[in-house]
Amino acid sequence: MPRPAALPRALDAPTPAPRTARPHEAAALAALSRPFVRSGALRERPVSLYAAHAADFLVLEAPDGTLDGCVGLRAYPTDAREDGELAGVVYNFCVAAHRQGSGAGAGLLRAALVTARARSLGSLFTATTGSAGLFLRHGFTPTTAHRAPRSWAKSLDPRRDARVLIRTW
Repeated sequence: MPRPAALPRALDAPTPAPRTARPHEAAALAALSRPFVRSGALRERPVSLYAAHAADFLVLEAPDGTLDGCVGLRAYPTDAREDGELAGVVYNFCVAAHRQGSGAGAGLLRAALVTARARSLGSLFTATTGSAGLFLRHGFTPTTAHRAPRSWAKSLDPRRDARVLIRTW
């Protein structure tokens, strides 16, 4: 009887739980993001921004200490509501090429959703130039930038033609 094929190493290895990035990892966050910036999937951000907003980022750390993925989550006041409700924005979401297809991205997104709920964010927005498949599978739906927090929506570059998505609870 033939044996099943061995799983690729990335699928065989357990995925560590995401954790919050540390300010000293700013250069590593920028390096992880660089291939996605070059492809046009992400906007370029200076290392200083990663350092200043390290607490926004959830990261996956490889056994050797390198970063295999990251996702930013920032809270914004919702403009249309007067009850002080906050909305979240998922940004700078990337997974190293050798971890893509391993479930690492899904794990990062699930961690961001858990964090958003724990922080009582009423809705979660993102903008993507990709297929949006992962977001759609996790309950995001297409929306317009007009529903998003104004300061974030104004920062979107219309030349990128990104799709805006929302996830509500």
